[in-house]
Amino acid sequence: MLPLLLASSSTYRRELLSRLRLPFVCSSPNIDESHRPDESAIELVKRLAEQKARALADSHPAHLIIGSDQVAVLGERIIGKPHTFENAREQLMAASGASVTFLTGLALLNSQTGHCQVDCVPFTVHMRVLDQARVERYLRAEQPYDCAGSFKAEGLGVSLFQSTEGPDATSLIGLPLICLIDMLLVEGVQIP
Repeated sequence: MLPLLLASSSTYRRELLSRLRLPFVCSSPNIDESHRPDESAIELVKRLAEQKARALADSHPAHLIIGSDQVAVLGERIIGKPHTFENAREQLMAASGASVTFLTGLALLNSQTGHCQVDCVPFTVHMRVLDQARVERYLRAEQPYDCAGSFKAEGLGVSLFQSTEGPDATSLIGLPLICLIDMLLVEGVQIP
């Protein structure tokens, strides 16, 4: 088996990948993550996932490189990481009683053969009706400022959900393991 490389510095993705009990290393790609004009959210995450994987191909010429990227979509608007309390409060209040769809792009590049598999896994969160006091209590408790959509689904953020739907709950956290396993199997990787 070629060594696995996770093209990410995300602790969330690292924790998810470790569930597969396969040895891997991490390296952060340095790419421009700007949204292109007229690019759909799905096109954006698929392009960035592949770009992240390809950015490390030259320095890791005989690896299976995993790239992933995620955006949250509320209505027609892409919402990213809030970075501040104020932005997070604004995002969560806008999502109150609405549905937020998380689109996670995934790429697996065999840097030895050049073969690259790319997909996008959607996951929708239907939010409870939230008031500002509840949102502020949540933000002070969990401080999810590095999370698209302003909540941590693997933590207290689940208290904000009415329901969820999608093919793979791990995609909500940023690395769709079911899809990744399918890709790894194509590359001949034996999953324990």
